[in-house]
Amino acid sequence: MDGAVAQRLGERLVDEAVLVEQREPGEARARHGHLEMVAAAGTVVDAQLLRVGERAAQEVFEPVGRHGFQRTLRPVDEIGLFPLGIVLLPTEVVPLHIFEERYKELVGECLELDREFGLVYADDDGVREVGTRARVADVLERFDDGRLNILVAGGERFRVERLTRGRSFLTAEVVPAEDEDTPVDEELLERALEAFRALAALAGGGEEPEEPSAFAIAARVELPVEAKQELLESRSEPERLQRVRDLLDALREALLAAQRLGEHAKQNGSRLR
Repeated sequence: MDGAVAQRLGERLVDEAVLVEQREPGEARARHGHLEMVAAAGTVVDAQLLRVGERAAQEVFEPVGRHGFQRTLRPVDEIGLFPLGIVLLPTEVVPLHIFEERYKELVGECLELDREFGLVYADDDGVREVGTRARVADVLERFDDGRLNILVAGGERFRVERLTRGRSFLTAEVVPAEDEDTPVDEELLERALEAFRALAALAGGGEEPEEPSAFAIAARVELPVEAKQELLESRSEPERLQRVRDLLDALREALLAAQRLGEHAKQNGSRLR
């Protein structure tokens, strides 16, 4: 592994290899040959290809009290989208290898203009409507043909309102994906941290986040993409903390089972003297 990548990423706990992992830059293969935006429940995002300015406002009605509503303006941004087969959580840092021309253009603009792009999870079912703003935290390597190895850091979540067009890469109008007004449960947070400590102790590494949250804890463990997308789409921090705790407990049980199986295999394979 490139020393710069190892230095910046630190240690991450993984579920399959049951070892501490440091990610190699993955090839950023975009997946929007035939795009359909899909929500968690499988509904299709408004796909009218209408282009507006870089910043507009969406009029929404928000509840006030038990029966009232107030009209507010929600900011709408137009950003470049990068559909990938990974999920980027807020606070998470991942390396990417950029080689497609359209995404070299997107990342180049973000670097030049100090902008973010949107990373959205894509699979055979389409592209999810909830994604994460990604900032280029560091350029690890530039190649003569324009390819890049970069580190990207996850920022705020967003929800795609509608796709737009006019660029070589996918673009969309997005709004912030905000949480419900639910207070943080300190007991749930501590339980999630305890689950992380137990897994880290068993796997032999892993530092706690300085500012713990469900996203910050989950970002330090290699989780299945579907589970990460569920966390990303959740609008409740208590719900996310409970889900993270359950995921970490399940990983710990799987790790213990793998270790027991390994010990059993060694005993079966030993020779009698």
